Amino acid sequence: MKQTDVLVVGGGIVGAGIAQAAAAAGYSVVLWERGELGGETSANSSKLIHGGLRYLESGQVSLVKSCLAQRKQLLKLAPGLVEAVPFYIPVYKDSRRGAMTIAAGLGLYAMLAELEPHGRFQRLPRSQWSSLEGLEQTNLKHVFQYWDARTHDQRLTQAVAASAEALGAEICEGIRCESIYQGARVCQVEGRDSEGKSRELRTGMVINACGPWVNALLESVSPKLVGLPIDWVQGSHLLLDVPPPQGVLYLESHLDERVVFVIPWEGKTLLGTTETLLRTEPQKPQMTEQEQDYLLAIYQHYFPAWQESQLTERILRRFCGVRVLPKANGSAFGRSRETIIHDPGSHPGVITVYGGKLTEYRVTSDQVLAIVRRRLGERQAIADVNELALT
Repeated sequence: MKQTDVLVVGGGIVGAGIAQAAAAAGYSVVLWERGELGGETSANSSKLIHGGLRYLESGQVSLVKSCLAQRKQLLKLAPGLVEAVPFYIPVYKDSRRGAMTIAAGLGLYAMLAELEPHGRFQRLPRSQWSSLEGLEQTNLKHVFQYWDARTHDQRLTQAVAASAEALGAEICEGIRCESIYQGARVCQVEGRDSEGKSRELRTGMVINACGPWVNALLESVSPKLVGLPIDWVQGSHLLLDVPPPQGVLYLESHLDERVVFVIPWEGKTLLGTTETLLRTEPQKPQMTEQEQDYLLAIYQHYFPAWQESQLTERILRRFCGVRVLPKANGSAFGRSRETIIHDPGSHPGVITVYGGKLTEYRVTSDQVLAIVRRRLGERQAIADVNELALT
């Protein structure tokens, strides 16, 4: 039976990052992904590498600071996959967030970015507002411009997985993990590939990075392991066949307190995201009619030359991803986005990652790696992930 130090279950950006970090640190690593690498939540994001300006509203300052540091690193390590783009925030007479609030938030954002070049922001002169073609100008009072970054989320995930493989990790697509037995020293794991062939291995640790399906995987663990109570939050997007803006527009929804992005994407316009609480674990996430109406109404509010019926005809693609948040009452908008790493003392060989942000995947990987080192001991590192280019 094959033996390995670490088995990562789940080939999204978090799982790929953990595989890369563990392999670079000298551990033998296997990654099982039941479908395509980066093909689920990691392929259905807003395509942004950003600090999360709106998280400042709910006091998540340390998260924003961490994400901004990771943005800087990824711009350096993956220049072909992550690029800086201008973001624009229009402020209207009736906006909930006034100019002073936006300026204060952007000032703090710049400070948390340690005043690096991409932390700069400005008020756009009125003479330049027309460059935001089609944007409603009536009652427009201010336009702020700042910087964040954009990526191709699935390609980035696959690049990280390729880096892990180059470091010696065994990356396997089309394998579903079916059972995990926590023994005295190792875990015995069984899986099945897409052709129905059984796979077995012994591993020092199992890292559960299954995204929305983390608790479903825990149901296969014996002795019984109970996961944390969670909510599933669906984020949906529309790709529209309309001319893209010159940068990313950060728009305050006129329907609620949320913000929505309008993003130039491969010559088209990407619109998102929603935050819809799901009642049950998702099998195949699908955008709802209410989510589509919500996004189109916001776009039409800010781009009144377009009628919603016209926009409906211009929809090229609908897609959505699902994230995990700790179970709580109320809407998802103001909840913490901090990643939770569940390390139960009863099952020292099984670690579960709840949540995980595209921008912060390297931080999550480091946190998991620290646990692996405590459990399995140090190995001779073969590379420094902070120096490995992603292509």
